[in-house]
Amino acid sequence: MTIESKAQHVTFGPHRIGPDEEVFIIAEAGVNHDGDVAVAHELIDMAADTGANAVKFQTFKPESLVTEAADTTPYQKKAGFAESQSEMLRRLTLPETAWVELRDHCSERGITFLSTPFDYDSARMLADIGVPGLKIGSGELTNTPYLAAIAEFGIPMIVSTGMGTREEIAAALEATAKAPATVLLHCVSAYPAPLDEANLLAIPAMRKEFGVEVGWSDHTPGSLTAIAATALGSTLLEKHITTDKTRNGPDHSASLERAEFEDYVRSVRDVYRALGDGNKRRMPSEEANAGLVRRSFHAVRDIAAGAVITEADVAILRPEGGLRPSAQVVGRSAGRAIKAGTPMTAEDLA
Repeated sequence: MTIESKAQHVTFGPHRIGPDEEVFIIAEAGVNHDGDVAVAHELIDMAADTGANAVKFQTFKPESLVTEAADTTPYQKKAGFAESQSEMLRRLTLPETAWVELRDHCSERGITFLSTPFDYDSARMLADIGVPGLKIGSGELTNTPYLAAIAEFGIPMIVSTGMGTREEIAAALEATAKAPATVLLHCVSAYPAPLDEANLLAIPAMRKEFGVEVGWSDHTPGSLTAIAATALGSTLLEKHITTDKTRNGPDHSASLERAEFEDYVRSVRDVYRALGDGNKRRMPSEEANAGLVRRSFHAVRDIAAGAVITEADVAILRPEGGLRPSAQVVGRSAGRAIKAGTPMTAEDLA
C-alpha cells in the first residue's frame, strides 16, 4: 500500500515499518504470564504460531514504578486485584534472569522479542540484551525526562499516546528527538476500549501532523478496529494475547486467545492485500470479462463501401472489439463494405 506521507520507514530489527510494508503486528503478552516464566514461553510460541511479527512483554521494578500506597485501577479491581498496585506488580514480575532466555526463545521461533520498560534500569537492561527497539507505554507519555533518557540509547522507539493530547504528543516527540526513529501508537487507555471512543481517524491525522509512522494499540474487542485502522494507514498494530481469558490477571479479559489472534492476524493481512496501491487500473482478474461486458459499435445491417453511415446502420452493443461508444461514427463514410453483425473498427471508416 502506498500512502503519500512525509513519514520515513523505520528499521526494526529484521523488519521495516512503513507505508508500503506489510503491517507490523505485535502480540502483546504484557503481564499475561502472571509471573510464571513457563507461561511467558508459552505466549512466545503462541505468538509465533499465529503469524505475529513480534511478541512484547512488560519489564519493571515495582519500587521504581509506584508508591506503596498507589491504588489499583478500576479495571484491575474488576479483574480481582483489590490490593495496591505495588502488591499486584510484585506478583506479576519476572526474574531478571528470564529476559535473556525469553529473547533466545524468540530468536529460535523467528519472532522479534520486545518489552516495554517502566523504569530506566529495565530499559537499559533490555537495550543491553539487544532489543531492536523500545516500546514506551501511554503512562509515560508526559514523562519527558524518561523519554529523553531512553532516546539516548540510539535505538528506535514506539511511543503509545493513550490519554494524550496533541500538545503532549508534540512534547514527547521533541523529547525523543535523539532516537533514530519514533513510531507513535494511537491508543485508548481503557480495557476494553469502547468502540465509540476508538477515534481511529486520529491515525491519519497524527501521521499527517507529526510526520511519523502511526499505529494502533488495540484495546477494543475483536478485530474490527484493527481492520479499519489498517485501511486508514496504520503501519503497526498491537493486541493483547493470552493462553486463557479466564485466568486471574488484569489484562486477560481484554486479550485474544490463540484462535482469535490467528483470525486477527489473518484479517489484517487480508485487508492489507486488498488495499492495493491506489493506482486505478484494469486488474488481471477483469481481463476475461472486460471484452464481453463492454460495448462497441456494431453494424446492424450490411453497409456498402462509400455509404454515409446513419443511426439505423449501427448500434452500440456487447461485446467490446469495435470502436468505443464515444467514437464519432454516424455521418462518416464507410471505407469498405461492412457486414451486418460485425464490430466496426477504424479501418471500416473512410
